[in-house]
Amino acid sequence: MAPKIDPEVGCTIPEPGEWPVDPQDDVEARDDRLWIDGCFDFFHHGHAGVMLQARRLGDSLLVGIHSDEEILKHKGPTVMNLEERVAAVNACRFSTLCVPSSPYVTSLPWIDHYGCKYVVHGDDITSDANGEDAYRFVKKAGRMKIVKRTPYISTTDLVGRMLLVTKDHHIKSLTDYLSGREGIGSDDERGERGKAAQQRIREYACAPNGIDPYVAVWKFKPKHRPIERRRSSAAGLLKGVNGLNLHDLGKGSYTSIVDGMGPKPGQRIVYVDGSFDLFSSGQITFLKTVYDLENKLGQDRDWYSPSATQQRITDTGSDYPPAYIIAGLHDDDIVNHYKGLNYPIMNILERGLCVVQCKYIHSVIFSAPFTPSISFLSSLPALNTSDTTAGVQHPDAVYHGPTSFLPSPTDVYADAKAINIFHQTPSHQFADVNAEHIVKRIWAKRTEFEERQKRKGVKSVAEAEAARQEAEALRLERRDTLERLEAPRKKQEEIKRKKLERSWSEIEKQFGA
Repeated sequence: MAPKIDPEVGCTIPEPGEWPVDPQDDVEARDDRLWIDGCFDFFHHGHAGVMLQARRLGDSLLVGIHSDEEILKHKGPTVMNLEERVAAVNACRFSTLCVPSSPYVTSLPWIDHYGCKYVVHGDDITSDANGEDAYRFVKKAGRMKIVKRTPYISTTDLVGRMLLVTKDHHIKSLTDYLSGREGIGSDDERGERGKAAQQRIREYACAPNGIDPYVAVWKFKPKHRPIERRRSSAAGLLKGVNGLNLHDLGKGSYTSIVDGMGPKPGQRIVYVDGSFDLFSSGQITFLKTVYDLENKLGQDRDWYSPSATQQRITDTGSDYPPAYIIAGLHDDDIVNHYKGLNYPIMNILERGLCVVQCKYIHSVIFSAPFTPSISFLSSLPALNTSDTTAGVQHPDAVYHGPTSFLPSPTDVYADAKAINIFHQTPSHQFADVNAEHIVKRIWAKRTEFEERQKRKGVKSVAEAEAARQEAEALRLERRDTLERLEAPRKKQEEIKRKKLERSWSEIEKQFGA
């Protein structure tokens, strides 16, 4: 039997049993079941932004991901393969279901099969290999919803940073950036950008529905200047710095950025840290591994038994996982100190937003120290702001992956090991995929990616013109609609005017001008 073909897009329509993910039978379309699709190449917070806005429009969000072959045909080579991109989308707290290998030009039979009434996309144009709007058939059917595109971030921009080895994206002080004291532009422009960044952090920290509070976000300010920012830091690490005990360097204060949810009764407190640069599939799978390991420990202590589950719901009004996972992010200059070149490729705000939106995380600490000393670990807000953790002096576990640590003359996890809370996660399929690995992929195919950047520049001009024409067509359509709505009223006014003129004419005839 010949395969079914979408007559508009030209893609194959799978038979039951052949769809990429269940359901295999067609689902009745619902207004609150939304669809978005895209490449989602090395995941950045702009991807999370469109998913967040889409999720707020309904109860379910299905995310279609194009195959490597489709992207190569229409756009150019991908950096991350399909399996890696699926891992990133599945980790987003706002996505409900990931649909891999979906058509590049959005197909109505595909979204109909999965029961999605509307497709959501940013207010930019995405064109196919022929320069035509990839959403033209959805728009023609009146089933498109447009949301705002996230500014200042794109895959193209990130590839450019890698190829040009630029560092002007780094943030010296997140506090200054958020308050408008750091950055390019006028005082007003910096202030608006800082306010927008604060708002974005609050929004990305929301629950899966995109509305309710969820992730708690903090900014750490060390009491002492970090070793990495001092002269002769390597020698200082070995001998101590200015007479200070190295553990004292973890002391500091916290500022709340987002009031999310704290730990609940019975939850283990878990800490992980890193640069999380480019939020690669290796980092994402590491976080998922930690989440899964803690769930396994929960099963071992009967966390998921019916009686325990019901008790949690009775006591708190809802169920929750057995672990409360906190992620610490290092500042840009700290990461650059150890990794050199123009690392991190994403600045601390961009990296933080990626972590904040991740479903495996419950709290995020910006500017966490590179070395999680006992002083730092014992001061975590989760240990000091909740009645459920009263008397706890440190987290239950600190995790790190089997990948080699950043170069350091000392073991940065020595304190965690000394109190027997350090755990190394087992290896996984993406264990070697990190920021450096991704940059190597780019440089290995530099010519191809430079050509892709050039094509993107040409396409951007065409897409901008298409967007202008679309906006002008929409303006004319609205004008015509308004004129049609106004026509009956204008006609009635004209009838009244002529009637009044006839009345005055009769009066003039009777009584004179």
